[in-house]
Amino acid sequence: MNALYVICGLGVASLVAELLHLKKWLIPFLVLGIAAATVVGVRDWNTNVSYFHGMVVMDNIAISFSTLICVIAFFWFWMANNYFHKETHVTDQAALVLFVIVGGMVLTSFNNMAMLFLGIEILSLSLYVLAGSRKESLLSNEAAFKYFLMGSFATGFLLMGIALVYGATGFFHLDKVAGYIQTHSTGLPGFFYAGVLLIVVGMAFKVSAVPFHFWAPDVYEGSPTLITALMSTVVKVAAFAAFFRLLAYCFPQVHSSVHLALLVITVLTLVVANVTAVYQINVKRMLAYSSVGHAGYILLALVAGGRGLGNAIFYYLAAYSAATLTAFCVLDLIEQQHASASVDSFNGLFKRSPFFALAMSVALLSLAGIPPLAGFLGKYMVFAIAINQGYLNLVILGVVTSLIGVFYYFRVIVAMYFKEPPLGTLALSLSTKVLLAVLMVLSLGMGIFPNLVLVL
Repeated sequence: MNALYVICGLGVASLVAELLHLKKWLIPFLVLGIAAATVVGVRDWNTNVSYFHGMVVMDNIAISFSTLICVIAFFWFWMANNYFHKETHVTDQAALVLFVIVGGMVLTSFNNMAMLFLGIEILSLSLYVLAGSRKESLLSNEAAFKYFLMGSFATGFLLMGIALVYGATGFFHLDKVAGYIQTHSTGLPGFFYAGVLLIVVGMAFKVSAVPFHFWAPDVYEGSPTLITALMSTVVKVAAFAAFFRLLAYCFPQVHSSVHLALLVITVLTLVVANVTAVYQINVKRMLAYSSVGHAGYILLALVAGGRGLGNAIFYYLAAYSAATLTAFCVLDLIEQQHASASVDSFNGLFKRSPFFALAMSVALLSLAGIPPLAGFLGKYMVFAIAINQGYLNLVILGVVTSLIGVFYYFRVIVAMYFKEPPLGTLALSLSTKVLLAVLMVLSLGMGIFPNLVLVL
């Protein structure tokens, strides 16, 4: 909980920095503050303390996912250093990003459905503003409008579902709802299952699962690239941590119709996302559909359940986040030079900047699930859980869609290594080189030494 307090304090400090004319030192201060929050969070390990009358529980699962969010935020602010230097509203945007992190940390630790709603709103309202932060861009304005409109509908579904579950059980706390379900398994009214289904729909929107994914490609494309990186990492980790907590702690025994709905969503997400990504010529949109596809693999684990589910989801999200941050860092620099995010913008990148091409290759190969990178072991763990629970057909579908993913990832790699480059060179700052090197080492290191992550 202390880590959450630190991040909240950093958000307030960002707003005060404008009044005290400390913008120049803000970003280094925030990076150090997030590093401190990570250390403080790790020190809470094995405490398992509840706060606010049991509405928030800092157990090891909450600490693990909160720490992962802080680590991602640390790298994100490192990556976004130049972005904030170019922004006139540095303090406002930095504060909004920090409140996104606050909302994400609430989602990892809630034990009350009111806190689930609060965490989602803190996170979402900040993102609506950040998505439209390029006021001169019509695409950015469109992204913010679509995100706000679709997010409002999703919140309505979620709130209605929470209301129905409360009406059926009389509780908001997850442990009390789970206890009520266990003692009244044969006497639950039909609207309880409707409520669970509506909650699943609301959460499916947040993780951009099909058919609730339509906002993702347009919002990812229209938002500033680094804000898109924030959405596809911090938001994805927080949303899946919340989804996992709901299904594992609150609804471990739900009606078969709800399980069937999750199964259908998982199949649609795996197929539609990966097939649609093949037809994308814009790398940003391709990564958006890729993000949707990866949500499908994590949903596969959630549907299967079983022993080791938390480990598999945590590892998968860590591997996915490292690769995604690398890909978006490269994409942002390419976009700055070419004012375009098309596949052709990557033509001949290896001849212009071998290090840059290597970083993008490692990111894409990890996302594709190629060994020995972390993305391979993440998919292996998900598939192993599903096979152990008897979902062999789903695993076969997952393998097939992974092969489809290899095709569209390799299209960018082919462009980097085998096509002629445009005129000009790419200049990389030392800070960016070090960042990309660290992220590449993480992707490789987690793949070779997975126990360093799984011990959490």
